Amino acid sequence: MNAPQDHQTRTHMTGLARFGGALAVVALVFVVWNIISAHRAAANLASSTEEAAIATVSTTQPKPTDPTGSELVLPGTVQANIDAPIYARTSGYLKRWLVDIGARVKAGQLLAQIDTPEVQQQLSQAEADVATAQANQRIAAVTAERWQSLRKTDSVSKQDADEKASLADASKAQLDSARANLARLRDLSGFQRIVAPFDGIITARDTDVGQLIAAGGGTGPELFRISDERQLRLYVRVPQAFAPQIGPATTAQVSFPDRPGKTFTARMDSTANAIDPATNTLLVQLKVDNASGELLPGAYADVHFKVAPGAAGLSLLLPANTLLFRSDGIHVATVDAGDHVVLKPIIIGRDYGSAIEVVHGLTPQDNVILSPPDSLLDHDRVRVKAPAKPAAGA
Repeated sequence: MNAPQDHQTRTHMTGLARFGGALAVVALVFVVWNIISAHRAAANLASSTEEAAIATVSTTQPKPTDPTGSELVLPGTVQANIDAPIYARTSGYLKRWLVDIGARVKAGQLLAQIDTPEVQQQLSQAEADVATAQANQRIAAVTAERWQSLRKTDSVSKQDADEKASLADASKAQLDSARANLARLRDLSGFQRIVAPFDGIITARDTDVGQLIAAGGGTGPELFRISDERQLRLYVRVPQAFAPQIGPATTAQVSFPDRPGKTFTARMDSTANAIDPATNTLLVQLKVDNASGELLPGAYADVHFKVAPGAAGLSLLLPANTLLFRSDGIHVATVDAGDHVVLKPIIIGRDYGSAIEVVHGLTPQDNVILSPPDSLLDHDRVRVKAPAKPAAGA
């Protein structure tokens, strides 16, 4: 009776062991499957995140500028050929003024008069001093001459004769000093009349009758300002890339906002012969004839220079929304064959508003990113859309 029961028990235990083993295998498979699924999900998430982080960009290619040449348009400022403030050379009160703003005057024309009673009193005193010095000099000269005659007969000592001659010389020196002081005061009295130093037009009057006038430029008030506008000076800052084209024979056509549809010819006068390191430009001075008085000093002007083809090497046109402004200069972002970003520094020439001229740093084959984000870095990967149309010509 015991043997069958033992066999049945062993068989039951063996079945339980097999069932437990199978259950353990199933659990292990479930755990392994969960681990593999988690890794796969993490990998897919990382891949999706990386794909989503790739910026999608549009590109364009630079277009060469017109090979026949074009115009370089730059802003300029106009100044009168001669422009001078008029100050008083003597102190007093303004007695009257004879010209106002807009008046055309000739050299030497009376502009105003200053009342200077103190100077007149000093002038009268100086005239009296000269008369006194003349009297002293005459008596000293006569005395010295007499003593020299007496010395020939040994009637006086040589010492006394030399002293009288010395007194005569001193009296003459005092007379010369008094005369010089009188001439100074006469000149100062002449400064009561304020006259025009050259032909021109009165552009400012900063004084009025009864105003206290202090002598000296810069310390006292500016009484008038005169400009000779028959010829104007035109100042333009030319970019360094075009500086070699500026020479003695250079001419330019000038237009003014207040003279629409009309142009004036400006001729080269001089240049600074140095590049301003702050702006990388050459200061150019031109002359504009204004005998008719049509143009106004101080006006803004558009200056049109004719630029020869290839003036700054191979120049290209790009849309203005391709520029990146970094601490080390202006860059554009290009895309290489592997869809990676390559930042290129450039030198720009003319600015056409919606387009800019690039004179250095690019080739016509470069694919340039339009509206690049400021966060774009070198070697970043991007996704490129279909290329946009090339930049329009200037």
